[in-house]
Amino acid sequence: MLNKWLFTRIDNSALIVFRILFGVLLTIEAFGAIFTGWVKRVFIEPAFTFNFIGFEFLQPLPGNGMLWYYAVMGLFGIFVMLGFKYRFSIFMYTIMWAAVYLMQKSSYNNHYYLLMLLCFLMILLPAHRYASVDAWKNPGLKKLSMPRWVWVLLVVQMFIVYTYAAVAKIYPDWFDATLPGILMDARKDYWLVGDFLQQPWVHHTIAWFGFFFDLLIIPLLLWKRTRIFAFLAAVFFHLFNSFIFHIGIFPYLALAFTIFFFSTENINRYFLWKKPHYSAAEVEVPKNRDLIVGFMAIWLLVQAVLPVRHWFFKDDVLWTEEGHRLSWRMMLRSKSGQIRYKVVDKSKPQDTIYIKTEDYLSAKQQRALGSKPDMIWQFAQRLEKEYELEGKEVEVYVDSRVSVNRRRYKPFIDPKVDLAAEEWKHFEHHDWILPFVDDKE
Repeated sequence: MLNKWLFTRIDNSALIVFRILFGVLLTIEAFGAIFTGWVKRVFIEPAFTFNFIGFEFLQPLPGNGMLWYYAVMGLFGIFVMLGFKYRFSIFMYTIMWAAVYLMQKSSYNNHYYLLMLLCFLMILLPAHRYASVDAWKNPGLKKLSMPRWVWVLLVVQMFIVYTYAAVAKIYPDWFDATLPGILMDARKDYWLVGDFLQQPWVHHTIAWFGFFFDLLIIPLLLWKRTRIFAFLAAVFFHLFNSFIFHIGIFPYLALAFTIFFFSTENINRYFLWKKPHYSAAEVEVPKNRDLIVGFMAIWLLVQAVLPVRHWFFKDDVLWTEEGHRLSWRMMLRSKSGQIRYKVVDKSKPQDTIYIKTEDYLSAKQQRALGSKPDMIWQFAQRLEKEYELEGKEVEVYVDSRVSVNRRRYKPFIDPKVDLAAEEWKHFEHHDWILPFVDDKE
């Protein structure tokens, strides 16, 4: 039964078209980061980058090296689109994208994480078997079909993303429209729609529509009777997000993904006019069947478990941020922080130095630093190393206050703890993060 479900051959038109669209979006992501100045702001201007902890060996290239780095990524994106040296090209884009993703987190975005996951999966998928330079140069590669597990893997992956995005919204500040109101308040000066977005009924509509969209979009796309309505809702939802939030290629990537739910006849009619329709539905069980099934089971299990890890940490993830990343917790809170670092020379405790973070960090990094405990800890470690190079042994203390969703600022980091002496624990709560007390007024 499992063999028939996973290894029945189905038409591969959706995968072929998705590869082309995916390659276009990869190219836009890379070159867009150059031309909008994003690469310069994130990698060139800052003197210090906040890596994912454990990946400190990944550092930006000197000078304008990161501009060339992204240009090369853009070239590989074009190759993916064309299906030229496909496996090598998508592999290189994946490695390069993973490196820049892990290299900095002051511009963390769940969509960047999703792109890394999809790039990795696309390495494994036979997306170059039609309408590609590879298949043109080597006709033996050409195929009209693919095993059904390819479709299953991609659809379940996106189902996990959307479902956890919906689950994460189940908290008071989302459903009473507090958070949507805050998000829209930041857009009050938008041309034509700024005043409209400030209406309370709009905030409540965004809250409930956003929740039900994330929860139901995949099931509704799977059901033929609701597919066209779900697709139109997806077009509205993602274009609204693109216009209002300016979140790069993600809305268009999500729309490109909907192609997996439409019939081959329609896909060929609009995209692959000369491609024959495959309907033989042969069952071909490969020799590496166990490897494929094992990989899918492990991959999807990790994807299902990773987003719930914060449930096993002490206190609220909205406050502590522990378990926030890699969990599809998208646009769920508005946080701001006030922070001051105090450096004490162990040999001269009376000599206290108060650090001006603006002397070290960019404005974007400073905004992220104030409310992210891992970044607060990393900067304390950096200060310790800097003074160590001067031959000094120091202690680093932090006075920090944070506001969540415009509540009153409250103490965030224990000011009596020397963060320079603390170890980072990936899977445990850090007691130097003070408890959250909700006194929403």
